[in-house]
Amino acid sequence: MDKTWSKKKQSGARRINTPKLTRIIFLVFADAVSLNLAVFLSLFFRYELDLSKLLTNGSDFVSNAIKFAPFYTVIGIAIFAIFKLYTSLWEYASLDEAIRIVAACAVVDVASFLIMKIFMLRMPMSFHFLNGILLAVLILLIRFSYRLIRRNWRHTSRGAKRTLLIGAGRSGMMTLTDIQANKESDNRVVRIIDDDESKWGQRLLGVKIVGGRDKIVETAKKLNIEEIIIAIPSATNMQRREIIEICRETNCKLRILPSILQLANGEVSVNRLRDVQIEDLLGRDSVKVDLSDIMGYVSNNVILVTGGGGSIGSELCRQIASHAPETLIIFDIYENNAYEIQMELMRKYPALDLVVLIGSVRDRDRLDAIFEQYHPQYVFHAAAHKHVPLMENSPNEAIKNNVFGTLNVARAADKYHAKRMLLISTDKAVNPTNVMGASKRICEMIVQTMNHHSETEYVAVRFGNVLGSNGSVIPLFRKQIEQGGPVTVTHKDIIRYFMTIPEAVSLVLQAGAYAKGGEIFVLDMGKPVRIDDLARNMIRLSGYEPDVDIQICYTGLRPGEKLFEELLMDEEGMVKTDNQLIYIGHPIDVNEQEFVAQLKKLQELCEKNSPQIREMVKKIVKGYHEPKQGQ
Repeated sequence: MDKTWSKKKQSGARRINTPKLTRIIFLVFADAVSLNLAVFLSLFFRYELDLSKLLTNGSDFVSNAIKFAPFYTVIGIAIFAIFKLYTSLWEYASLDEAIRIVAACAVVDVASFLIMKIFMLRMPMSFHFLNGILLAVLILLIRFSYRLIRRNWRHTSRGAKRTLLIGAGRSGMMTLTDIQANKESDNRVVRIIDDDESKWGQRLLGVKIVGGRDKIVETAKKLNIEEIIIAIPSATNMQRREIIEICRETNCKLRILPSILQLANGEVSVNRLRDVQIEDLLGRDSVKVDLSDIMGYVSNNVILVTGGGGSIGSELCRQIASHAPETLIIFDIYENNAYEIQMELMRKYPALDLVVLIGSVRDRDRLDAIFEQYHPQYVFHAAAHKHVPLMENSPNEAIKNNVFGTLNVARAADKYHAKRMLLISTDKAVNPTNVMGASKRICEMIVQTMNHHSETEYVAVRFGNVLGSNGSVIPLFRKQIEQGGPVTVTHKDIIRYFMTIPEAVSLVLQAGAYAKGGEIFVLDMGKPVRIDDLARNMIRLSGYEPDVDIQICYTGLRPGEKLFEELLMDEEGMVKTDNQLIYIGHPIDVNEQEFVAQLKKLQELCEKNSPQIREMVKKIVKGYHEPKQGQ
């Protein structure tokens, strides 16, 4: 076996890159022809393009050139090789390569002058000047023609998509260069759009800049554009949204350069282009939270994140890991998610003391063992069942996991003297119309009650939908569009608040810094989004026409679902914090004796999987009501 492997390895070492060798042979041959052609063209120009005069009056010069030709060719090829003219990637040829070619040709010309003097091969005084210029022109033509022919042949042979590029700045130029040169690209940029009037009518790498954004629709229609690429990574979300709204009128597929950070890191390439995502249409800039000054409560402390493998939990772990905790404990019942975030954090933060544990928050003994061993000082409780329709069909499971899982974590935090426990809650806890929302409201009541009887500070953070979370509407719509539809929307008028996962988590962490105990923090989620508009935008951004190419199907509100979500109950009111996107709801008084008795009764019903569970939840959560038809 070792011998076989050794032979394969030797064979691999001897393997020759045939396309590369062919390209080098072609370039060497072309350069040899160019070297000699430049010599005779120089003499031809010297004698005013008169061939008869050259052959009579300049016959000695022609004879000397022929004698010197073999030496000159070898010297020229050798100097070109020294200047690496045979190892450059001419698909990406630019000003640097052009300068290198001119320098190499100048050295060849000077070397030929010196050697001719040594061998006393007389030539006209103007010969060497003309020869250097003509040689540089010929070599440049070969290289850049090679690039042009290769590029056009590739795009034509593949039937590349006719593409409109938006942005003629540095990132636009880099994107265009990569598209033209990249073997994997299936785009052919035919026109460029840029709002800078001084660039209109000019060309970027041979492609005409036709005007500003007002020309997008006209150009796309006139030139049968199939795809539009937005290459303005420095644009704000509002600017990007304005451009995308115009592009949507074209029914072209849209792609976008991700971010100015990736541009700065040199990551601009065709492979980095992404499809335009719905967060590009939120109509606001991303929420920026500087956590460096407020994450002292995380640094050098033991942190426990329950549900640490989920959408919110895993992002909590990412942001916490970046602020040097003493130990980060991930606790999750789903091993695949836990494993994925474990591998990611081990790769990014090799020095992090990371503990990943599998188990359920329902298991009180398991929680006690973890708290007793690690004594976490800060607990982020993200473990929960969250899917509304599923929980409507399995209400006992929602209560077991959400309510009594939270109670178990809260009691363990108190027993082992954690400094703070932060509950991840939801806007569905406000005037809930479903068991999931009602269960989260009970969780809020638990942490507020526990806060009155413990040295541990208990708080909750309430927010709406996060973009791209597991099971959310965005991935569902993407999958339905990929499959050709239909895209299912429950109701034409349903609206939801949206925020990206990193935005929401950064605000959660900041709320944790503001906590003194007993608060319910409420995040400002921006303007609500109509789900029907969201579906139609996603279809258009994928290059299709809603209700023509892909149908939208209205399925009716699901069990427990309402048309809009609220972030505060009427009694709570709102108090501002230092961050304008974080508010504190006034705590609602809870009859604690009655609440404790109700929890005991609720637990008994859960253990029996009683069908009366929903009625008991209604007694505990005063605002819980089942939605009326069409609500």
